[in-house]
Amino acid sequence: MKRRSAIFTFVLFALSFSVCQCELAQPAGSLKSGDRPAAVAGQFYPEQPEELRSLLQQLFSKAIPSKNLKDVLAIIAPHAGYPFSGEVAASAFNQIDAGKAYDNIFVIGPSHNVGFEGAAVYTRGDYWTPLGRIAVNTSLGAELVKKSKLFLGRADAHETEHSIEVELPFLQFVLKKNFQIVPIVIGGGSLATYAEMARALRPYFNSRNLFVISTDFSHYPAYEDARKIDAASGKAVLTNSTSELVKTIQANENQHIPNLVTSMCGLAGVLTLLDMTQHDSRLAYTSIEYKNSGDTGLTDRQRVVGYYAIAVSLRSDPPQTAFTLTKKDREDLLRVARTAAEQFVRERRGPKIDDSGFSENIKAHVGAFVTLRKNNDLRGCLGRFESQEPLYRLVEQLAIASATEDVRFPPVEPPELSSLEYEISVLTPMRRIQSIDEIVLGKHGIYMQKGSKSGVFLPQVATETGWNKMQFLGHCAQDKAGLGWNGWKDAEIYVFEALVFDEKSIAQR
Repeated sequence: MKRRSAIFTFVLFALSFSVCQCELAQPAGSLKSGDRPAAVAGQFYPEQPEELRSLLQQLFSKAIPSKNLKDVLAIIAPHAGYPFSGEVAASAFNQIDAGKAYDNIFVIGPSHNVGFEGAAVYTRGDYWTPLGRIAVNTSLGAELVKKSKLFLGRADAHETEHSIEVELPFLQFVLKKNFQIVPIVIGGGSLATYAEMARALRPYFNSRNLFVISTDFSHYPAYEDARKIDAASGKAVLTNSTSELVKTIQANENQHIPNLVTSMCGLAGVLTLLDMTQHDSRLAYTSIEYKNSGDTGLTDRQRVVGYYAIAVSLRSDPPQTAFTLTKKDREDLLRVARTAAEQFVRERRGPKIDDSGFSENIKAHVGAFVTLRKNNDLRGCLGRFESQEPLYRLVEQLAIASATEDVRFPPVEPPELSSLEYEISVLTPMRRIQSIDEIVLGKHGIYMQKGSKSGVFLPQVATETGWNKMQFLGHCAQDKAGLGWNGWKDAEIYVFEALVFDEKSIAQR
């Protein structure tokens, strides 16, 4: 069989402990038109209520107890047959607040049976398991479908899909208060697709809601191979970085592990989660438990499936402050910026940089902006909030891009080079704010996002312009994000800090 990348194509399988051809008997007169009946009871978990409750009790008694994480907003849990993955799933569900009244629980899983692009939201009625009816917030689902072309009202994707249903009895067993769900089955798409889904879902990613991301990890390698692959994939998820997870999944594929079909069948849902969380430094990913089907004694260790429980919560400790840069670090980075821009403008090629004398600080993977000025006027400015490359390499690339690719200005010409001044801003991780009162002018830069539109101002913009806070927000919303002057009021706003330095300030020190 030809191997294909797990990023864009998922070969989707799940372990079940029996195959039942009969239909589950629903309570007489209870199932309404449009409701989604239990489809995999008797296959993935028991179809009789008392037997199901008894098994859940056993699973939770063996599971990892609550780690008392602060305000769990999301969990990642497996969706195979309960004898295989149920204990790990119970460990994930043990982390949520059993007594909390959630506005909504978003349950997101991959499609195993129906091929389509985008995500199918169930909007026709409620879901059922042997433990009873689970209310579906069909109005919220319909709103998602209305607002984004990536969300589809396809009921067929839910009819026989187990990745959502298998998670629901755990919720019914754990939660003490009534709840409603938003069931979402993801078919397929690109990384841009998942990022766009995340933008639509991000307004709901808060302490009033819970996200349950349904996925198994490696499919069908040998036991020890699975442990190695899943350790790498799990570590990547814990970094809270989509790019790190993508890179790791590709590295797994490139190893050509025998029998490895996919590293993560619910990768799309996990990437969507990471796209919602990766710029919020208040959040922490915590590993809860890992096992694979070979640990159960119920299957051959030559072909196993991996299961991971992970929780996403608010940090109990404040985020660490950004690292500092010495005078030499700053001089080295400014030299890299000027050398790169000048050589590229003159020769259309970048320089060969000797990094042997560089400190570890400027080899760190952090975001940055490079600003070019001519006679104190802006001549170019581009940046990135995060990077998988060392800081000095990022500065090299951004200096060239600011000189040649900023669409607001014509490319820099060789005669201009001697009159250019270089400024670098090294960024701290972004933190989402709940109130604009948290913004400190001159200290914080802002990044705002609404739908597919976004805009950013560096901290020094407020100082250089003399704007007050309303002007700072209004100009960013109107001039940078294209949201209109008051568009910031219903946008997501993040703040960050920056270590800002230029050639003049370094020369004066």
